[in-house]
Amino acid sequence: MEPKPMRADARRNLEQILLAARDMIAERGPDVPLDDIARRAGVGSATLYRRFPDRDALLHAVALDALDKTTATAAAATAAESDPFEALARYLRQALELRVSAVLPALIDVVDLRADPQLSSAREESATSVRRLVDDARACGALPEDVTFMDVVTMLVRIARPLPGSLDAGEKHAFARRHLELFIRGLRATARPQRPE
Repeated sequence: MEPKPMRADARRNLEQILLAARDMIAERGPDVPLDDIARRAGVGSATLYRRFPDRDALLHAVALDALDKTTATAAAATAAESDPFEALARYLRQALELRVSAVLPALIDVVDLRADPQLSSAREESATSVRRLVDDARACGALPEDVTFMDVVTMLVRIARPLPGSLDAGEKHAFARRHLELFIRGLRATARPQRPE
């Protein structure tokens, strides 16, 4: 028997909970109080606990959502851009806005992305979709040969993670956007000047 489709209000509550959890985990770590997440999501704690009976269930859902969004974002970038480098750049910008590269590192020590079959499958699909963007940009000559998939995703993680200090979240994110644009600018392959004989 197929599960009943989710009501619109229940779907909206779920999306708000996952969004709030993603942002607060990225900002404060995976131990952030669940009641604080419910408050930011604009739902009652009972609504959160009805959907996620414990922290592990919520963290699993946040990780799965982040991985699924990575895959979907990579596919959308490929569909929207005919130029492979621009597709990669579009993906990086959208991934930064979705904060997937900030939340997954925060979960790495508490959610086993490899052992859990659902997360492992989503992780592999996500990595494959982003690796294809990198490979396509390299194959057309727009990305230097020595830039690897790991280089790109590691830099995105470094840029996406919130800066320490007293700046507010908006200022920190503005810096992240600026630094990502500098990174994208530096990624593009350019003809190297010839050395004089």
